[in-house]
Amino acid sequence: MGLLTALEGAYGDAADALRIDGCAMSREQLLAAATVVAHRVAGAPALAVLARPTAETVTAVVGGLLAGVPVVPLPPDSGPKERAHILRDSGATLLAVRPGDGGWEGVETLPVEMTGRTGASSDSGGSYAEPAPERTAFVLYTSGTTGAPKGALIPRSAVAADLDALAAAWQWSAEDTLVHGLPLFHVHGLVLGVLGALRTGSKVVHTGRPTPGAYAQARGSLYFGVPTVWSRVAAEESAARALSAARLLVSGSAPLPVPVFERLAALTGRAPIERYGMTESLITVSTRADGERRPGSVGLPVEGVRTRLAGEDGAPVPHDGETVGELQVAGPTLFAGYLNRPDANAEAWTADGWFRTGDVAVIGQDGFHRIVGRASVDLIKSGGYRIGAGEVEAALRDHPAVADAAVVGAPDDDLGQAVVAYVIADGEVTGDQLTAFVAERLSVHKRPRRVVLVEELPRNAMGKVLKKQLLDRA
Repeated sequence: MGLLTALEGAYGDAADALRIDGCAMSREQLLAAATVVAHRVAGAPALAVLARPTAETVTAVVGGLLAGVPVVPLPPDSGPKERAHILRDSGATLLAVRPGDGGWEGVETLPVEMTGRTGASSDSGGSYAEPAPERTAFVLYTSGTTGAPKGALIPRSAVAADLDALAAAWQWSAEDTLVHGLPLFHVHGLVLGVLGALRTGSKVVHTGRPTPGAYAQARGSLYFGVPTVWSRVAAEESAARALSAARLLVSGSAPLPVPVFERLAALTGRAPIERYGMTESLITVSTRADGERRPGSVGLPVEGVRTRLAGEDGAPVPHDGETVGELQVAGPTLFAGYLNRPDANAEAWTADGWFRTGDVAVIGQDGFHRIVGRASVDLIKSGGYRIGAGEVEAALRDHPAVADAAVVGAPDDDLGQAVVAYVIADGEVTGDQLTAFVAERLSVHKRPRRVVLVEELPRNAMGKVLKKQLLDRA
């Protein structure tokens, strides 16, 4: 069985199996166009793809996978320095683009042709043997707090294992229609949001922009979104109620605020599914379609994945629902290492072969996981206490006058780090009132020492708050 089983005819076909950028395609048309790309890239060391939300992007990605060539999604909004680093570091000799896109310095462009924007060229001429499972499917670039982005090598076997585990967890099948409007250069939008449909056999509708109106009009059974998307959907009652016929609403890439979870559940009758993952591990933990969906929790490890918590000294941390530790994972969904970065690889793995996520979490006695945040910015050491930023953020969001909040640990001569909250207010409230509000709900030492009211929080394309920027302000 190949990676993209739906392209093998296992689930039948439809003229609108894939709808993106106003272009409806059958899987047969996609396969034909992608095979043309595969002919042109076969043998290349890597294929970069200018990953706009278009049919050409999907075609180029599938073409690279058919030919067994590592695919390197390139963010369309990347600056010249980042773009040059990714192309150089990945070794990509070709860059797939739309016809008419300008030239790119240092790499040969490969225009991807679509016939009439409603179908693909039928001049495919042949097929390809399925590449070995250990071959690299993607080189996905992920940024840390310092240094240039690192290329994570994602094997084909990891993609297959993860999509099969999620299909089981979410009861995702060929009967579904998946809807999302996420970027196609991340795991969420590309691996789950496109390849997931091409493996399970579901239809997929990419809405372009993930607006509440577009989600409501798509009439899908399975929706993907990040918290920013779900917050906007929940704020538009008519759009939210239009999703009541959907089977699952899945949120990821950042914690879903509890008030948004509760409002979505109230308006749609569907409590959202939350899941956790990273570029390097794909999706490793999720609530289940037929299980409990607990606000603030990402649920249980998916099939084949093991998790554990470790303290700063490397010792095991109890799964008591309270004690914070670094989340470490093992299983078939993990990446094969960072390209050309032996130093980063040495830091990423424990001596006994577990991947160090760099995230801090708590695990309950029932196995449910709650992600506190990144160890580098979300584990605050203040006055001898270890404080999870996510817990303070959740408490702040419970205030009726708070639309959103982000908490960081700012350097402090007395405490080591002081809890500082950046808050978007949705009503009249003062910093002192919010500090007192948190102190009434959590331990007093977890209260913000300073509250900064802001109009917006800096975010990346997936809706994650850029806390490094907040720390720079602090």
